[in-house]
Amino acid sequence: MERLQERASVSPLELFFDLVFVFALTRVTDLMSDDPSGVNLLRATLVLAVLWWAWVGYAWLWNLVKADEGVAALVLFSAMGAVFVTALTIPEAFDDMPGGLNGPVVFALGYFVVRLLHLTMMWIVSADDPQLRGQVRRFVPSMLAGTVCLLVASQLDGGAQLAFWALALVGDYLGTFVGGARWRLNSVSHFAERHGLIVIVALGESIVAIGIGVAALPISWAIIVACLLGLAVSGLLWWSYFDVTSLAVEHACEAASGSRLIKLAQHCYTYAHLPMVVGIVMMSLGLKKVLSYVADGNHHRLVDPLYGWPLVALLGGAALYLVALVYFKGYATGTVAYPRLVTAAALLALIPVVWHTPALVTLAVLLAVLASMTAFEMIRFARPREEIRHH
Repeated sequence: MERLQERASVSPLELFFDLVFVFALTRVTDLMSDDPSGVNLLRATLVLAVLWWAWVGYAWLWNLVKADEGVAALVLFSAMGAVFVTALTIPEAFDDMPGGLNGPVVFALGYFVVRLLHLTMMWIVSADDPQLRGQVRRFVPSMLAGTVCLLVASQLDGGAQLAFWALALVGDYLGTFVGGARWRLNSVSHFAERHGLIVIVALGESIVAIGIGVAALPISWAIIVACLLGLAVSGLLWWSYFDVTSLAVEHACEAASGSRLIKLAQHCYTYAHLPMVVGIVMMSLGLKKVLSYVADGNHHRLVDPLYGWPLVALLGGAALYLVALVYFKGYATGTVAYPRLVTAAALLALIPVVWHTPALVTLAVLLAVLASMTAFEMIRFARPREEIRHH
């Protein structure tokens, strides 16, 4: 197998692999939108955490060897199939539908296959690297614990089921966290690009959520305004990641080596990007509901407010995304982006304020808050921004 070079870029096959995660994210949004309750938002978060752990393992793997060569390509296609089957069962991940196979069991087994393929490939790649082989050995118990807990959860319901889902994630995440930092990272640029692309995938889901909500309805000025506002919100979230933040973290990683580099990769990318993705998907639910309120004149009026969990998801999701960005950059550079923390706090504080405000106005308020933060950062930090962007 051909090793990945230091300045490698993401291969087209890896982008193809991400398509199944695009589908999975749409299924998660559907899971929430059908019944936007607190329990369903919690379930969606747990599913996203499981999907993320499946995706991020392959991000580390394909940083060691080229994904589009020989056996690696076969493993990638096989993993795509397992992820796709897992995504198909997301609506049944907690409650089995009548007829057919047991949905929760299929979800757990699909996840196990994804993880097993990853582990097998890691074992092959580490054949001539004792340090990496030892790290892989320490990784096995957490993988087994997570899968076993999901299989147990498939036989339960209610609070016990959620508890075993949480145990599965604790086993995976905590096991990896305490397992050490003796992994390998061949290309910082590839790793950074890989995670930037998954942020774009998540933001793409927010745009899809906007469009799907009104695709079958006759066009109106209200729909046009709401779509443009939602697109602008997604664009500002894109800007807050890619304009400076992602570059600053990538530069910090390029300047690091050894265990310091691995810790940066773990904390800034493996851990910090999960709440980013969760925040974007939650916000997508809010955007989808706003569009349904604005466009569906048979069941809603323009003055109807967005309230309850969809409102919490819209503003709280954007706030979670900003907080994750603060940690993302702060861990790598040692600086704290206070304007983003203030903005996140303001968004949370606005939830009760806009509870009875028309949904379209609430979306405009979110856009105004994010635009104000972006404008302030561009003016206040103009010189550091230029230095980072022209590194």
